[in-house]
Amino acid sequence: MEPYSRHGKLVRDRIPQIIREDGAEPVTYTAGREEYRRRLRDKLGEEVAEFLEADEDSAPEELADVLEVVRALAADLGVDADQLEKIREAKAGERGGFADRIVWTGNR
Repeated sequence: MEPYSRHGKLVRDRIPQIIREDGAEPVTYTAGREEYRRRLRDKLGEEVAEFLEADEDSAPEELADVLEVVRALAADLGVDADQLEKIREAKAGERGGFADRIVWTGNR
């Protein structure tokens, strides 16, 4: 098993370039597969937390960040965006979506 440092965090691919353009030199490395998976899961939690804290104006941008991580997780599992959408559609066809705003409070 490869080492998993708690230091640092997974960042978007262009972040090192953006840091360089701002005049600094980023210190980075490429995570191995297992570390990448763990860091993606961590990133999903981070992005969901940011979405939950967001106001209405910033919520769409934060939700887009969640979607970006979800797509990266799917790709890591070998599922492309079209396949993921088909899985979502099938599940929605079987169980429905959330558009009707139904809240379940138990059974009688």
